[in-house]
Amino acid sequence: MFGRPSNSPPIYDEINNAELTAFAFDVLEFIRDDDFTALSEMVHPDFGLVFSPSATITLNTNMHFTAEQVAQFPNDSTVYIWGIDDSGIPIELTPIEYFDAFVLAADYLGASLIGIDRIVRSGNALENILDEFPGIRFVDFHIPADDRDTPDDLDWSSLRLGFETHDDRLWLSVIIRSTWTV
Repeated sequence: MFGRPSNSPPIYDEINNAELTAFAFDVLEFIRDDDFTALSEMVHPDFGLVFSPSATITLNTNMHFTAEQVAQFPNDSTVYIWGIDDSGIPIELTPIEYFDAFVLAADYLGASLIGIDRIVRSGNALENILDEFPGIRFVDFHIPADDRDTPDDLDWSSLRLGFETHDDRLWLSVIIRSTWTV
């Protein structure tokens, strides 16, 4: 099983919001700079890193990588199935292609709304981060819809970075991209 065991104490008292936010911005900068070695050093040493292309996390089918595997993403030409898109077609991409299409899909470093341990906006997908990772802390980087281009306000996206503590240190456990789905 991935994620923090349900009997583990929450980490709210262990790290303040400023530290959590700074850690999340470090992660985003490593992602933006394609520094997968530095990113891998932030990946949870026991559980690794889970990727979810939608708000609904399914641990038995979402891609999951160890820190060592994350460090090798630039050299990994394996095509993985990361999930299913809105039309029911498997998302078949290499790690770098997945990052380009899902993790770097917007300038999350410039997000105008940031939620700490709260989801800024939900779509029509199940939001289950706290069910799958009890006690997790997360930062939601939200890019609102541009009302001039999308009158129905559905062209928004969020990137959620989930963190857990282990050996008195904060670790990245999950990266979730949330958008409106069909």
